Amino acid sequence: MTEAANDFGPGTPYGKTLIKVGETQRRLGAAERDFIHSASINFLTPLRNFLEGDWRTISKERRILQNRRLDLDACKARLKKAKAAEAKAAAVPDFQETRPRNYVLSASASALWSDEVEKAEHELRLTQTEFDRQAEVTRLLLEGISSTHVNHLRCLHEFVESQTNYYAQCYQYMLDLQKQLGRFSGTFVGNAESTSPAAGTSPPAVAAATLPAVPTIPVVPTIVGVPNTVAESVLNPNEVKPPASGTRKARVLYDYEAADSTELALLADEMITVYSLPGMDPDWLIGERGNQKGKVPVTYLELLS
Repeated sequence: MTEAANDFGPGTPYGKTLIKVGETQRRLGAAERDFIHSASINFLTPLRNFLEGDWRTISKERRILQNRRLDLDACKARLKKAKAAEAKAAAVPDFQETRPRNYVLSASASALWSDEVEKAEHELRLTQTEFDRQAEVTRLLLEGISSTHVNHLRCLHEFVESQTNYYAQCYQYMLDLQKQLGRFSGTFVGNAESTSPAAGTSPPAVAAATLPAVPTIPVVPTIVGVPNTVAESVLNPNEVKPPASGTRKARVLYDYEAADSTELALLADEMITVYSLPGMDPDWLIGERGNQKGKVPVTYLELLS
């Protein structure tokens, strides 16, 4: 925008506007960079460090604890199965039978299952010890999360505060720009009127040949002793009278400082009466508040009726 303003001419109304808008965009960009930097330092970096460090370790230890619990359940099931088999093998055999070999086999099976029960109990004790140790490690890691939560809660509050300040800065920058453009509108109208060719003069022949035809604006003739209503309404709004119909109520959106005596200063949220006069710039209206009267920018108003 600044380069374009230099090309169009920094002294022209359009060039001045481009410069103002470009400066505001530069300030918005600087505010955005400050917000991103602050959010990265105060919130994103601590959160990333926690997720990639402490939380990854906690997740790993919890998975190990889950595996230890599964191993413990398997050992308990194995011991239960071995005890059931031992009890079945230790049942008293039938001595009435003529085959004593069954008694020998039953005693041998009972001894085997006794050994299996001892092995299962030993494995259960070892697995229980490993599970208890892992459960203690996981418990200590989870207890440390409380202090981590307090720190991250503070970081989150700082992030929200930083974001609030960022949006407040952007709003203030745009509000200042809107006020400046509102003042420029009146200046541009005056410049346009001053640079328009006088009535009765013909444009150069070259311009007529190269530029497209523009419809001419009829000039209201001035009669001696009779004031020109259009000129008076634009130049001296305090002396004009409101039309019989066409007035409207409007609510002021933002504070506005009058640039000169022809404008009316505004306060946010106040109610005023507005109307337009023939020949006025469409970006401006005549505003009345009690005995005070003057031009007001349309962009600062909310027309109600």
